[in-house]
Amino acid sequence: MASRRAADELISSGSVRVNGKRPPASGLEIDPDNDRVTVEGRPVKPPSKHRYVMLNKPLGVITTSRDESARTTVLDVIGQEGLLGHRLFPVGRLDADSTGLLLLTDDGDVAYRLTHPRYKVAKEYVVTVAGAPRSKELDALRAGVKLDDGLTAPAEVEMVRATAGARDSGRAELRIVIREGRHRQVRRMVEAVGHKVVALRRTSFGPLRLGRLKTGGWRVLSTGEVAALRRAAGLGVG
Repeated sequence: MASRRAADELISSGSVRVNGKRPPASGLEIDPDNDRVTVEGRPVKPPSKHRYVMLNKPLGVITTSRDESARTTVLDVIGQEGLLGHRLFPVGRLDADSTGLLLLTDDGDVAYRLTHPRYKVAKEYVVTVAGAPRSKELDALRAGVKLDDGLTAPAEVEMVRATAGARDSGRAELRIVIREGRHRQVRRMVEAVGHKVVALRRTSFGPLRLGRLKTGGWRVLSTGEVAALRRAAGLGVG
């Protein structure tokens, strides 16, 4: 019916009823098989089976379920065929000017754990930067750099290739793996050591790898991938 935040608002507004009664402000644990939950009179039932979709997000597409400015969202890209009647939502974010692997699901438990820093799920990015970072700048990224919201955790950083040129005209490609999920974190880390991000693409998320999935393409995860994803999130196969 709604995201966690929107669900909180629905409950606070009195739109939600459990067995015909408004739940207390302190919260109420329910049994989905026996309790009747309604939103504005409409019954709500959890999906009998969750859906997991991997998308190779194109440039310019917004990572949100809806956009007030009518810009193209990731749900527009996968369409009704991708949704297949499920209320999917993106797990984490990729900026409009970033591309690559994005997971969409209706499994709230998996989504929460994959994005919570406590579980330290790795995310790999291939980043093209202006100028070739020096060894001490790469070491700073590996050790952690100070941002306006605190010191970042150590990251895996590898120089993949670099082209010659002046500091701003040359280009370098870096492989960066982080286990946090701060807003625009990789971009801010690179900028903190003095380089501008030219392009950023996420190539893996936990056990999932983008592989040969074409830009704008999507596919449903295999049973094995879902099991590996749940293990990465610290959950049983279920």
